[in-house]
Amino acid sequence: MRAYLIALALLLAIFGAIGLYLAQRFAALSNPPPQPPITVSATTAELAPWRNVLDAVGTIRAVRGVELAAETSGEITGIAVRSGQDVAAGDLLLVLNDSVEQAARERQEANLELARLLFERDESLVKQKSIPQSQYDRSRADLQAATAQLAELEARIDNKRIRAPFAGTLGIIRVRVGDYLESGTAIATLQDRSALEVDFTVPARYAPRLRPGLEVSVSTAAFPGRRFAARLEALDAAADPGTRNLLLRAQLEETDGLLPGMFASLRVDLGETATHVTVPETAVTFSLQGNLVYLVHEDAEGLSVEPRVVTTGAVRDGRVAILAGLRAGDRVVSVGQNKLYRGARVVLEGGAGPGA
Repeated sequence: MRAYLIALALLLAIFGAIGLYLAQRFAALSNPPPQPPITVSATTAELAPWRNVLDAVGTIRAVRGVELAAETSGEITGIAVRSGQDVAAGDLLLVLNDSVEQAARERQEANLELARLLFERDESLVKQKSIPQSQYDRSRADLQAATAQLAELEARIDNKRIRAPFAGTLGIIRVRVGDYLESGTAIATLQDRSALEVDFTVPARYAPRLRPGLEVSVSTAAFPGRRFAARLEALDAAADPGTRNLLLRAQLEETDGLLPGMFASLRVDLGETATHVTVPETAVTFSLQGNLVYLVHEDAEGLSVEPRVVTTGAVRDGRVAILAGLRAGDRVVSVGQNKLYRGARVVLEGGAGPGA
């Protein structure tokens, strides 16, 4: 009996110890230790003047740029230039075989000389009244016809010589001596890179705020960080009914290094100034509810954060215009939002605490 009581006491002691251990574990899980504050950087929302601009993308074009082509067919007998060469207006570029036309011109020159001799003879005879007026009229008409036929042949010969219509830079020449060139076949491009323009489109709803003369800045991937000055030159007379976009053209005032065909980003200064609350671009994060910022609040226990959905506007020089949701002077988190949640305790980077 005594052994039984001892065993029972031991079992009770063991189960009691286990129960105490489990109770302590449950209490620990139910009341986890407080999380340490999250280190973040914060900034203050500022009220700042904001130039209203319109961003767009477009294509750089030469004011004078053409695809050179022959007006007539023929075998290429000579190329007088090389790819990439600068040429002046009227420079000879390419010659087509004109042997048939040259032979026809020699024959026509002989016909013209005969017509001139007959006309001069008949002119003398009609003055002496030795021939009728009708014969003289025929001689004069024959001379005029022979002159016109020679001019036509010379024009056909001239068409066998392709010349530069204006000064510029040739592109890659796509034909070779000996090739047979069909009328209208592309030979090369000719671009005057001294005067460039940019064609771009914007939604037609902006038309009332646009006018020729507005300042435009242009940037390209070829020149990171550099902006080229331009000026709005013209607006199309109608919007595209398919896209509801309006075609615009800006004239570049500086062209160093730019090439026709380059993709360009444009910013049109609408000439209007507004005042907006602004924050650094890094202060705005995206969520399922939309763009939001984390406001920093101060209480007796320190600093905490509250997420707030905001309406954002344009981004410029690393700052975002806040159209709704913030007031000037509000303190927001600018770095370190990835671990934040509503009510999270924070400490500012650098050790700044409440009242900083």
